[in-house]
Amino acid sequence: MVWKRKDLVGLKGLSREEIGLILETAASFKEVLFREVKKVPTLRGWTIANLFFEPSTRTRVSFELAGKRLSADMVNVSASSSSVVKGETLLDTAKNLRALVCDIIVLRHSLAGACHLLASRLPDVGVINAGDGMNEHPTQALLDMFTIRERLGTLEGIKVLIVGDILHSRVARSNIWGLTKMGADVSVCGPVSLLPRGIEKVVKVYTDLDEAMKGKDVLMFLRIQRERQEAGLFPSLREYHRLYGLTEERLKRLATKVILMHPGPVNRGVEMVPAGVDGENSVILEQVTNGVAVRMAVLYLVSTVLRR
Repeated sequence: MVWKRKDLVGLKGLSREEIGLILETAASFKEVLFREVKKVPTLRGWTIANLFFEPSTRTRVSFELAGKRLSADMVNVSASSSSVVKGETLLDTAKNLRALVCDIIVLRHSLAGACHLLASRLPDVGVINAGDGMNEHPTQALLDMFTIRERLGTLEGIKVLIVGDILHSRVARSNIWGLTKMGADVSVCGPVSLLPRGIEKVVKVYTDLDEAMKGKDVLMFLRIQRERQEAGLFPSLREYHRLYGLTEERLKRLATKVILMHPGPVNRGVEMVPAGVDGENSVILEQVTNGVAVRMAVLYLVSTVLRR
């Protein structure tokens, strides 16, 4: 198929074929990362702006490396060092980046829908969602799917359990949309206070982690945001780890081929014990590496539409 979107704002609106195209394109770009010269001229002369209104290490650096591997010029803009602190709006900031002849804007913002706003107001600029509020984080889900498929050979029929704060997680939302479209069997598990209302209409829901883990191929643990504890959504980090974390005891019971995933950063001893993070079942660092290949694919596909 031919990619027809100038933006990637989420996975909810993508078809199975579009997601498959991104994953196939990422596979072809991954080999670039291990060449002696880790660069191709695909986006030479293009300018990509990383516009991040929230802190980030993996996502920002991953997009920056992806752009540089494609030979694009990269500009990093953070809210704390931009005119946003002087009162400039998101849209005005983006329009100024366009006036500086930026071709693609990669946006991370605390407000859900921020990427949709820019995409609709900037018809000649590509907009890529690097996480918007509690809405979506499409490239994280894409790199998760890429990693699962690379390890297990397929996504069709794979049993995936997402554990933790489903309510506030944009990673969970994008993974649910993407994985189910690709034929995976997705379940979620967490405290009732951290589960969205009506989620049982979309995927199978567990509140008992030991029961939920049975027969799963992939266990994806989400980062617990410590402010949720302050809001009283669960008693304590110790209690959360006992009920919903990968403890030493749960790790011992894992089947050999079960994959352990985490979008990062990991709160060691909360979501997962260190032996789980660093063990043979973990693909967490593979996720990070694959993120560069997936983001190269997204930047390339978006550029093919902007060129027309």
